[in-house]
Amino acid sequence: MGKLTVLALRAVVVALLAGSVCAQTVMVALLASDLDGSELADRRVPIVLIVVLGVVTVQVVLLCVWRLVTMARRGTVFSLAAFRYVHVVIGAFVAAALLVFTLGVVLAPGEAVAPGVVLLLGGVGLAVFGIALIVLVLRMLLAQAVARDVEASQMRAELAEVI
Repeated sequence: MGKLTVLALRAVVVALLAGSVCAQTVMVALLASDLDGSELADRRVPIVLIVVLGVVTVQVVLLCVWRLVTMARRGTVFSLAAFRYVHVVIGAFVAAALLVFTLGVVLAPGEAVAPGVVLLLGGVGLAVFGIALIVLVLRMLLAQAVARDVEASQMRAELAEVI
C-alpha cells in the first residue's frame, strides 16, 4: 500500500471517529431530549440505546480498519493475526444489522412512525447484513492468500535446501 493511500485512509478514519464521538455525546443527548415530548417518549430509552450501540459498532469497524491498514503498510496483512480483526468487523456488521432490525421493531407499534420508515429500516438492516456477508467472502479470499503465502514460503525453504 502506498504512503499516500495509507495517509488518506487514516485521515478519513480519524475524521469518522471524531464525528462518531460527537454523535455519541452531542447528537444522542439532543435525540433523547427531542424524544421527551413526542409520541415516542415511552420508547426513548431503547431508541437511544440502539443509536449509541450502533455508533459503537461503527467505531469498532473503524478501529479494525486502522489496524488492518497498519498491517497492510507493514506487509503483515497476509498473516493469521489479520483474521482477528476481520472477524471483529464481521461481528460488528452483524450486530449493526440486528440493531437496525431491532430499531424497526421498537418503532413499529403505534402511529408515531410511518410504516414505510419501518420497512425502510428493514431494508437498511438487510443491506448491512449483506455487507457482513461481503466481508465474509473477503475473509475467505484472505484465507486463500495466507495459504498461498505459507505454501510459497515452504517451497522457497525446500528450494534453498536443494541449492
